Amino acid sequence: MSDDLPLRTLRVMLLRHAKSAWPDGVADFYRPLAERGRKAAPLMGDYMARHALVPERALVSTAERAQETWKLVAGALPSGIAVENTRAIYEVGADQILSVIRATDGAVGSLLVVGHNPGMEDLALELVGSGDPDARMRLADKFPTAALAVLEFEAAGWRDLSPGGARLAHFVTPRSLA
Repeated sequence: MSDDLPLRTLRVMLLRHAKSAWPDGVADFYRPLAERGRKAAPLMGDYMARHALVPERALVSTAERAQETWKLVAGALPSGIAVENTRAIYEVGADQILSVIRATDGAVGSLLVVGHNPGMEDLALELVGSGDPDARMRLADKFPTAALAVLEFEAAGWRDLSPGGARLAHFVTPRSLA
């Protein structure tokens, strides 16, 4: 537990990048979004805006497809969201993503992470301990591109986020919004 800080509800939103293209001769890091991804990302941004899922801070992988996803999602959200572009969440496991989240400034109450599988899916499954059973089952089945998992937990700070300690508040896929 973080010392001397009151418990509060913190929200972490895990957004997998939208569907990417596989152009010949392009390294993985530089792959752009496919047409399907360019359509799905704004849908997710609209959903986030309609449901007041606006982060105070966004951690965005520096890979091209994650950057494009964030730009399209951010277009539906209010301006002024603090953004940190980081390679630290590219092609890493759940533990590394969790360590980056735990390093978040305690003043931030809601955080969006735009990253990649399998790390995003593994992290969501590791953190969720409660929530809507149907949403949990869908999450366990598949975390597709442009899917959004919204997790909430009671803690004094981000370093207190632990396995099984979060409630799955939303799990949304582009298909569910179509």
